[in-house]
Amino acid sequence: MARVLFHPAWIPESLDPSIERLKRIRIIAGLVATLGVYTFLAGGFDVTELLMNTLTAAVVLLFITPLTVGVMLLVWRRTGTVRELRVPLAGAFKLLLLFVCALAVPVLLAWVVLGLGGDDLVLFLALCLVILWLVVFVFAGALRVSGNFFGTGAVHRSLPALLAVVTCWLMSLPDLITGDLKGLGLALGIVFILAAPLTVTGIALLELRRLKRRYGIRLADHPAAQGPFPGLVGPLPVPAPASHPASGPVPAPAPAPGPGQPHIPVQGNPYAYPQPPYALGTPGNPYAPPAQNPYVR
Repeated sequence: MARVLFHPAWIPESLDPSIERLKRIRIIAGLVATLGVYTFLAGGFDVTELLMNTLTAAVVLLFITPLTVGVMLLVWRRTGTVRELRVPLAGAFKLLLLFVCALAVPVLLAWVVLGLGGDDLVLFLALCLVILWLVVFVFAGALRVSGNFFGTGAVHRSLPALLAVVTCWLMSLPDLITGDLKGLGLALGIVFILAAPLTVTGIALLELRRLKRRYGIRLADHPAAQGPFPGLVGPLPVPAPASHPASGPVPAPAPAPGPGQPHIPVQGNPYAYPQPPYALGTPGNPYAPPAQNPYVR
């Protein structure tokens, strides 16, 4: 279900599958590192802070993504029109809204669960099961949108890498500015905060470099300058075998060359007879009537 919703058919496949694997590994490693730091190193798992960070991420995605795309549209207008990009941009914005809503719903339900406590045990357990399913659903959706970044790859192949870098740095800078080191020491806190944006930036630069070297795609170029891409052309159609005639005369062999001139064919019509063999009234024709009627008395 997450694949159908967060990676619809109109999103083009990645040109470099190895980059997509690196992105998925980065998401899984980042999640494990975050939970490990909050649980073991920071001295306890703060659910409220985690919920606030999740809502902050949703707000950042909702506002920063359209702003970054708008800046790139101004850059692309220098070399061409952007009117033809309205359809993929609308699809990407709908996908962004869908993911933000899917991210915010389990957070709001978790606050409801925290407010219930043990007053209503049945409702508490039911909401916990719903939240658990939504968390798995959002995580599966995050694995999908990490590659296409809400379908912006349909607008420009280099746009997902740029959006990932901008979003990750804007989510990490407030912690650096405010000095919120998650209860860690100075050195370990800075490493923990900068690990995510530096990793995302490195993978994005690798993706942009491969797109430029292998396919000639540059971020500043207009999207109309992309493609066709090597290696993505489908197999050529196999021509149908020539049909043999069901019936008809078999062509006669070519005539032998004339004497003294071995490379020049015999002149004239080679299929014409000097005299029809079955002409009526000619001697030697077995089907010609006799000269005298044998039944005349």
